[in-house]
Amino acid sequence: MKKTEANFKEILRQHKSTIYSVCYMFSQDHDEVEDLFQETLINLWNGLDKFEQRSAIGTWVWRIALNTCITSDRKKKRRVDTVPLSLDRDFLDSDSAENRQTKLLHQRISRLQPFDRAIVLLWLENMSYDDIAAIVGITTKAVGVRLVRIREQLKQMNDNDTKQ
Repeated sequence: MKKTEANFKEILRQHKSTIYSVCYMFSQDHDEVEDLFQETLINLWNGLDKFEQRSAIGTWVWRIALNTCITSDRKKKRRVDTVPLSLDRDFLDSDSAENRQTKLLHQRISRLQPFDRAIVLLWLENMSYDDIAAIVGITTKAVGVRLVRIREQLKQMNDNDTKQ
């Protein structure tokens, strides 16, 4: 695909919420989500000339966003711990039962390995196993197997949370 500002703006217009969703799955810290979002945009811009259109543009955007977040997550684990700043903002401000459930689910998913988090995020976006496989680079059958294992991990987390 030709690297033009118009092409890039159109990709961003169509896939902004997808990119943000991926970034939010890897962090609840607003500033870190913004950093991941910006890093993803840089990677999309830098890779636009190399996009050969062998897959849908949406699949390519998902893959770039996931790879950016996974790479950042790996780098973060190598950094020295710092004291977190308190944020006055929360993505889910309401204290409704639905928002509590969403926060709890997000907390549990964030405890998964980055690759498994990516698969869950794609599954939660109602993507087909074929699409998930294309984005993360594994077979469709492997997606199914991983999802079964991930569900078991999440159930174990649920059991451990209720016992405490």
